[in-house]
Amino acid sequence: MRILIATDAWPPQTNGVVTTLSWLDRELRQLGVSPVFLTPQYFRHVPCPGYTELALAVPNRATVERFFTSSAPNFVHIVTEGPIGWAVRRHCLKRGRPFTTSYHTKFPEYASRILGLPERWVYALERRFHAPSAGIMVATASLEAELHHHGFSKLMRWSRGVDCSAFRPDAERRSNGRPVFLYVGRISREKNIEAFLDAELPGDKLVVGDGPHLGSLRKRYRGVTFTGRKVGAALAALYASADVFVFPSRTDTFGLVLLEALASGLPVAAYPVTGPVDIVENGVSGILADDLAEAGVRALTLDRRAARARAEQFSWQQAARQFLDNVVTASRTRSFDPGTGRG
Repeated sequence: MRILIATDAWPPQTNGVVTTLSWLDRELRQLGVSPVFLTPQYFRHVPCPGYTELALAVPNRATVERFFTSSAPNFVHIVTEGPIGWAVRRHCLKRGRPFTTSYHTKFPEYASRILGLPERWVYALERRFHAPSAGIMVATASLEAELHHHGFSKLMRWSRGVDCSAFRPDAERRSNGRPVFLYVGRISREKNIEAFLDAELPGDKLVVGDGPHLGSLRKRYRGVTFTGRKVGAALAALYASADVFVFPSRTDTFGLVLLEALASGLPVAAYPVTGPVDIVENGVSGILADDLAEAGVRALTLDRRAARARAEQFSWQQAARQFLDNVVTASRTRSFDPGTGRG
């Protein structure tokens, strides 16, 4: 079985979508499936508006058609609503070919915050993009409810996983008496990192990651340690050495870093919003509160073993099986009118 997976997110980008696709590729192959990725590497690029350090692919019809011909996929899944996603969507609609999609990023909220565009305009565009999909995959129950409220249908659940062998508690860990509050992720405006940096917390703050906002935050918050991007064993060690993981974002759809922190035995402090409400057991593996400082202080009292136990409920193998079941079931059983996108 071959599944063509079209995505605008691909290395050298570092984000949750890229991590998810990397694990999906590995786990699908273990299941005897051959994923074929149509990615930005096949096209020329232009800078992304608002994120000039990112490049957007400029797909052409001939390349897309050749890719379909050479890969001969049994199923098609579109990961992102970027230029490649639109190009593959157009190809499938023209040929009456079923495809599934997934919703990873709250573009309406990001576009409103970064570009000043009304959310309702971007939601209308998102609905148009996903309407012909045989099934729209979402990571959590709360995101499913939000999208349903905004007029999306044919929603299917596709969860995520974590490598519990790479991210794990440090058995030799010793507290130095001053707690460490950790943030890991992209350093950009939509992540709301200032809410963490401004919070009155009784300890040291550690920020791990890179992004367009890093330089300005370093200048403004001299007492905070900014490490830049870390990966592999170095990243795992930073997780395991901290006391509380603080997740200030209000717009993430999941937050893989939440699972990495929990797997490292790190209780989470976050807002009660999409992502944290689906992953963190309030009062057990973390604290969810509208006051981030209060959540951080209360999280210090939680049992690190409970955090680890929560992470162990998520696996990439299970996520890949869920994805595969969705692709096959939706594509085979849900017909649609390519002209209207209605099932």
